[in-house]
Amino acid sequence: MPALRYRLPDSCMKILVAPLNWGLGHASRCVPIIRLLVARKQKVTIAGDGMSLRYLRMYFPELPFMEAPSLHLHYSKGNSQIGSMLRQLPTLLCFIRKDHKWIKEVVTRHHFDLVISDNRFGLYTSLTRTVYITHQVMVKMPQGLTFAEKWAYRFHRIFIDQYNYCLIPDYPNSPNLSGDLSHKYPLPHNARFIGPLSRFMHMPSIQPNCTYDVVAIISGLEPHRTMLEQQVLQTYAHTTEKVLILEGRIGEQPTSNSPDNIHIVCHLDDKQLLPYLLGCKKIICRSGYSSIMDLAAIHQLHKATFIATPGQTEQEYLAQLHQPQNTSHIKA
Repeated sequence: MPALRYRLPDSCMKILVAPLNWGLGHASRCVPIIRLLVARKQKVTIAGDGMSLRYLRMYFPELPFMEAPSLHLHYSKGNSQIGSMLRQLPTLLCFIRKDHKWIKEVVTRHHFDLVISDNRFGLYTSLTRTVYITHQVMVKMPQGLTFAEKWAYRFHRIFIDQYNYCLIPDYPNSPNLSGDLSHKYPLPHNARFIGPLSRFMHMPSIQPNCTYDVVAIISGLEPHRTMLEQQVLQTYAHTTEKVLILEGRIGEQPTSNSPDNIHIVCHLDDKQLLPYLLGCKKIICRSGYSSIMDLAAIHQLHKATFIATPGQTEQEYLAQLHQPQNTSHIKA
């Protein structure tokens, strides 16, 4: 993370780290950033809501935390999310306004020297320095609306430009992981590439565990999270392959009964999960950017079967970018 490291002085700072609660990807890629800050003796506070906040509290139980405004969005069950997202646009704009008001109050009260936002649009303020993390400078639009990508890019730029720094977790040149998402349009003036971020970075050498043939990492917003889990269960219920399903629901109990060849857990920490990823033959997961960075970090991208959330254009694009010959029979 050269850009972040370069901007941090040696003196101790009060730093707030706040990822968007949209699946666990935004929180998971904050893990190496928080580790770096803690290693440099900075005073880090974690802010967020829902599952992503529980996730980071599990990683860093010794750090202070605070609740940030919540965003409650959901996907439609169909293969297009356009109508659902348009209907929820007022909710998103209201959330951004709440976030912006909240961060001004928090900085005034707690005097943070730096605020790091992972894809929370509204956490900019003139009261302190602010950092915005995103891999998606431009927003992929569905077929038939690609003409609107430039307008979506300009809309996103309105918020990016409010921050002191925009950090992009990818490589600046080809080959890279984000493709068009951060390389098609001109970079904002405050943007820097800092290289991919993964929770598996700098982990000690771990021996593969070959107990399972397939590891399925279930994640994302409902109802498609549950739909994908059910599809995996149906696909492997009558096979001899041994399957591990991670439900991505921290602190809860598994929701499904499973056949003898399928083991379901709500969550595993990195040291528990990594041996299974190294030892299995196939990894099934959403084509979220954080998942791609994680698998690239441990050199396991070749095992992945990416299942894009239907209608989620970013995931559909990334699945095609990294697995153009994907012929998976799991469609949810």
